[in-house]
Parts: sequence; C-alpha cells; structure tokens
Amino acid sequence: MSLIKEFREFAVKGNVVDLAVGVIIGGAFGKIVSSLVADVVTPTIGLLVGGIDFSKLAIAIGSPRDGAPPATIKYGAFLQSTFDFLVVTVAVFAMVKAINGLRRKEAAAPPPPAEPPPPPREVVLLEEIRDALRAGRG
Repeated sequence: MSLIKEFREFAVKGNVVDLAVGVIIGGAFGKIVSSLVADVVTPTIGLLVGGIDFSKLAIAIGSPRDGAPPATIKYGAFLQSTFDFLVVTVAVFAMVKAINGLRRKEAAAPPPPAEPPPPPREVVLLEEIRDALRAGRG
C-alpha cells in the first residue's frame, strides 16, 4: 500500500477527525476560561482581599546590576495560573457530570415496546379450525 493511501485511511478515520474537533473546541474553551479568570475571577478575589492585583505580585531577589532590573520571583503569575487551572477543572467537571447525567437518563429509559412474537403454529391452526367451524354453522 502506498504511503499516501495509508495516510489517507489514517486521516479520515472517525477517531482522528473527532480528536481534531476536540482539540479545536478545547482551544476555544481555554480562551473563554482564561478570560473568565483574568477578567472576572481575579479582580473579584483581588477586591475581596483588599485590591491586590495578583498578576503583578513578585519578590525581587538580588539587587539590580549595571542598570538591569533585579531577578524576580513572580508568584502572582503562579497564583493566576493556579486560578486558571481550578476554574478549568471545575468547568470540565461540570460538563462531564452533565454528559454523564444525560447518558444515565438514556440508559434508564425503557426500550420502546417490541412487537409481540407471533403465536405458535398450533394456535394459528386451532384458530383457523374455529373460524371454519363458525363459518360452516352460520
């Protein structure tokens, strides 16, 4: 099999396409969550703790040399990333919980009623005999 045909078979499999769609949606979802954290959650928490802007929190280590700024430990950026992570995990948990709830409802729903099985051959023959006897009497 040629390399191009083999690649085409690989690329058009449903799992690969589903994965690509998931990655694209995940990237867009990541932007939404980042905006939620940066524009809503962090300012709210900053307001609750006295107006602190977490993203700018840092500790200078060492002293400036030759006009260069001192090295800094930016623990505020770390806190921001931690908030991002927590919000993403809560959002993903909520989505998975909702999807699992829908799956449970589908599994718990009773199957549609099936047609009853045909009667046994003996019953059919007896009904035909009965109908023939009734027709002969009338």
